[in-house]
Amino acid sequence: MGITLARIDNRLLHGIVATQWAGRSGAQRIMIIDDGVANNELTKASMKLARPTGMAISIITLEKALNNFKAGKYEDHNVFVIVKSPVTLESLSEAGVKIPELVVGGTTRPDESAHSVKLYQRAYATDREIEAYKVLKGNGTKIYAQYVPADSVVNLDEFLR
Repeated sequence: MGITLARIDNRLLHGIVATQWAGRSGAQRIMIIDDGVANNELTKASMKLARPTGMAISIITLEKALNNFKAGKYEDHNVFVIVKSPVTLESLSEAGVKIPELVVGGTTRPDESAHSVKLYQRAYATDREIEAYKVLKGNGTKIYAQYVPADSVVNLDEFLR
């Protein structure tokens, strides 16, 4: 047990994630790992309202996630992890947390000062994020882009060589 699915989504938990991806994940818990949201009580409370019925939710910092995984807190159930950046997942993976599958959903385009590439219609990545994706792939994570489950899977291997 542990992470069943991870998703990159700049909006974190919203309607499409709650109604379409959460069920597909096969998880009992949604885990949002984002320092900004975890430290903002108003945003955190509104995210909790979007929690699908029957699923537990954790909205935590990266440091807390690393500590919780290291302590074996999620060994007895399946977790669907949602983050804004692959760099967050890279930190988990490098700490030994197995991330079997990563779906890249919607991301925002970085500002003009940061070089970025368009991964597919709804997602961009900076050079640093491409490196994080490469580390994840090297650690055995299957990575693809797909906004909703009904969309065709977009293979991202051309960016991860």
